[in-house]
Amino acid sequence: MTPPRDLDGSSAGGQLLRTALGLAVLENEPVRIENVRGDRSTPGLRHQHLAVLETMAELCDADVSGDELGSETIEFDPGLESTTGPEHGPLEGGSYAVDIGTAGSTTLLCNALLPLATILESPLSVTATGGTDVAWSPPLDYFRTVTLPLLRRFGLEATCEVDRRGFYPDGGGEVTLRLAPSRLERIDLAERGALQGLRLYSTESASLADRDVAHRQAEGALERLDGVPGLEVTERCETTVTSPSPGSALVLRVDHGTGIAGFSALGERGKPAERVGEAAADAAHRFLEGVAPVDRHMADQLLVFLALAGGRIRVPAVTEHVATRCDLLASFGAGIDRERDGGTVVLSSEGCQ
Repeated sequence: MTPPRDLDGSSAGGQLLRTALGLAVLENEPVRIENVRGDRSTPGLRHQHLAVLETMAELCDADVSGDELGSETIEFDPGLESTTGPEHGPLEGGSYAVDIGTAGSTTLLCNALLPLATILESPLSVTATGGTDVAWSPPLDYFRTVTLPLLRRFGLEATCEVDRRGFYPDGGGEVTLRLAPSRLERIDLAERGALQGLRLYSTESASLADRDVAHRQAEGALERLDGVPGLEVTERCETTVTSPSPGSALVLRVDHGTGIAGFSALGERGKPAERVGEAAADAAHRFLEGVAPVDRHMADQLLVFLALAGGRIRVPAVTEHVATRCDLLASFGAGIDRERDGGTVVLSSEGCQ
């Protein structure tokens, strides 16, 4: 038996767990993670982290230990069979369902599953129940209108269907991620190019409709962005949704010559809807003042795909999440080179797909 790769999560959060599990499946290599979420005030597996572990295990019939709430040490052995031919991967598809059980993030679960499309033998469908627009994770419209469209440009075959939105604290949202066997193309996001337009997605729960929250969020964002040269609104979508909990979200998508960038904000009790829109617009302003083609959050999400497909990505900065994921990839032998260029950093890889 192959001994597990030992990883230490004492200075990281759930991101290390999710990425490490995905890499273990991609490499068909056992891992042992100690001090899971060690830098959090409540370390160990919470509901949403356990859901990722259990889903990964079910997809590849892995051997797992430590798969319980609060566990700070887990072992995960994918044990995939050899590939069945040049056109197929070792991971079978199928249809699965996972209930996070809380408002834990469905988009973080979906993000963890995306790289598995590169080793699929047949289409995969995963229906996840939990939070769709919750703190510390990409809102659903960011995932659907920024993450997936950008990755599809480089060969990822993935869609996300929404049955129900779920806000904190009750969650109860439901989404279905569909992946097809994918062959990634080299990623080239080193230069931004000319602005092409702004798309706006503002969402409110039905319980907030009488306060025009979605409309006010949109207005707050657009007033803040008024006068930005070359930034024309090409799509504006204000939506009222049924949800077990009251809540709202706003996502701005900036299209430019080579890619897509996204900026978001969530409604909070006591925070005027206009301020929610302004918060997302301020993040967009900071991006537009720079030259990087991707936003700070997308920089982190692209790293596994960069390691697989190869290419170059210019990012605004090496955030803590980017640094953690780069170090983790290096420990799996998929190092990412970093080169500072003016006020940005260029990340590059030869790829290993």
